[in-house]
Amino acid sequence: MERGQAGQVLAANLRALRERAGLSLSELARRSDIAKGTLSQLESGNGNPTIETVFSLSNAFGVPVSTLLTERVEPEVVLVRSAGVDVLSSNAVDLRMLRRMDVTDTVFELYDQRVRPGEVQRSAGHPGREHVVVISGVLRVGPPEAPYELGPGDYVCFPAQGPHVYETVGGPVASVLLLEYPSDTPAAACVVRG
Repeated sequence: MERGQAGQVLAANLRALRERAGLSLSELARRSDIAKGTLSQLESGNGNPTIETVFSLSNAFGVPVSTLLTERVEPEVVLVRSAGVDVLSSNAVDLRMLRRMDVTDTVFELYDQRVRPGEVQRSAGHPGREHVVVISGVLRVGPPEAPYELGPGDYVCFPAQGPHVYETVGGPVASVLLLEYPSDTPAAACVVRG
């Protein structure tokens, strides 16, 4: 998808989800804790959403992030060039959604994730599970009180419903993030060292 199309895809998906749920902009603003003016800009295709905004909308609707960000097309071959993917940014993390995959009743979202040093990305939690593989650098990720420390090649999977953090140890981190929705059965985190 071209860069300019991403805002239009989000706008169309946001309108469709809001209409399907029978919500006014005011009610969606209340549920997502996003200003009504910001929601109006996003629906018109003129907004510039942050990671927090997209995840707040995901939580408000109870849908995977990719439901908001992707067109529903399943070609035989998928080639994604990083230069053509919009970046969702926060104070500490840049995410590029590479692919949404619907497998039976589970949705997977695949992201290229870059974490900047000196900042902490905090999440209040969202549905599903997070799978993280570190490509380079050292990353602390997981529950704020006891995050897992991962180096290159290490993998962790944890329930995403509770609060969790992303923080580098030293320099920048390149990683792969796979979000899995839904994850109705609670499970302990699994860590694999490379």
